[in-house]
This record gives sequence, structure tokens and C-alpha cells, in this order.
Amino acid sequence: MIICLETSGTVCSVALCDRQGVVALRESAESKSHASMLTLFIDELLTDARLSVQELESVAVSKGPGSYTGLRIGVSVAKGLAYAASIPLIAVETTLSMVYNISDNIRQKYGVDNETLLAPMIDARRMEVYYAVYRSDGMKIKETTAEVVSEKTFNDIPESVKILAFGDGAAKCRQVLKRKNLEFAGEFRISAAGMYKPAYDSFAAGRFEDVAYFEPFYLKDFIATTPREGFLPGKQIAG
Repeated sequence: MIICLETSGTVCSVALCDRQGVVALRESAESKSHASMLTLFIDELLTDARLSVQELESVAVSKGPGSYTGLRIGVSVAKGLAYAASIPLIAVETTLSMVYNISDNIRQKYGVDNETLLAPMIDARRMEVYYAVYRSDGMKIKETTAEVVSEKTFNDIPESVKILAFGDGAAKCRQVLKRKNLEFAGEFRISAAGMYKPAYDSFAAGRFEDVAYFEPFYLKDFIATTPREGFLPGKQIAG
């Protein structure tokens, strides 16, 4: 089993997963609960499953971007578990776990199909967001970046292509982004449950982090810029 830790946003979430999916989940949306609840949730899940940390295959952590404080807490705990139990550390990019966390109900409600692009958006500050663009199967076609939202955001994607934006960064974009075939899923909430598939994909591929040197993906050194017009580099989308 793999234990997955999600602390990049307002929700403190821990999932215990096996190769078939999420076995158990603990979450709290209480403000600033990460430091007090994270280890408690881990202990509860392991106790209920009658597992020790040493019996886990790996520990996976949401690596960011997101809240600096939340990421530091999650990564510190994950590294501590990995080191103490001598198990591998897996890092899952937050935007990717968000894609896999979209429920079937949301996909059905907004008509997500194989041609729909998914844009997970994380609130940064003011009108800045961290976001990426993925195909509905989880293939990334635009790298995660920090950007000040403007009417030119998504101009590198033809208007004929449907985009579903979601996450706490999407809410503040509604009044700015006015384009055809763009919808906002306001009911989305991030969860460690979305880390299950990326975590096991990394485990199968042997993509592990160096416990001693791994740091969160803050994107703090990135300078927010307004997007340039044009197609996504190296990617053609039928318009």
C-alpha cells in the first residue's frame, strides 16, 4: 500500500491506497489544520488497517505548487516517514492529482470527453494563479506555470476546443476569462484521493525522490507573466 499526503491547499487530506484504488481517506477543511491533523490522520489510517509504516510500499506527497506553509508541512512529514521506515518517497505534482481527482459526476455534468482540455488552477495571490493544461486522460500539454490571469489566458488554444477550468484559482478567473467553450467547475475540492494513480504509476516506473534533498515545487522563483498568443509549443490541436 501507498499512503498519500495532500497539504498543498486549504484541505488536509490523507489517503491509504492499494493497486485497486483508495482504501481509506481522512480529510479536514478546517483552517490551518495541517500541522495538527496530518500525523493524526496517518496514525488513524494505519491503525485501522493494522499496518505499520514499515509495511507501506511508499509514501507519496503532493509536491506543489500551492501554499508554501502547507507544502512544507506535507513534505517534511513525508520525508520523515520515508526516512524512518526506509521506504521510497514519491512526489506527485498537484495539478496532476487535481486532474485525477475530478469525479465522474463532474465529468458528466460538464460533458468532459476525449477532446476536452482540463485546466487545474491554484490560487496564488491577487490575480495570479498556478495552472497547467492536460488532456482528459492526464497527458500534460502545457507545463505548470505562474501567470497573471488576463483575457489572453488560453489564447494559445483554439476557441473551438472545450476547456474545463477548476480549482480554487478558477473562481477568480470567471470575470476576466470570456471565451467560447470555457466552463468552470466550482464544486471541485482537492483531495489525496486524486494521487492514487499518479503515485502507483511512479512506483511502477521507479520514479522516486532523494529523501535528503527533495524540496517542494514552489514556483516561487517564477515571475508571473501575461501569456503570449500562439499555439502550445510542439503541440497541434485541431481547431
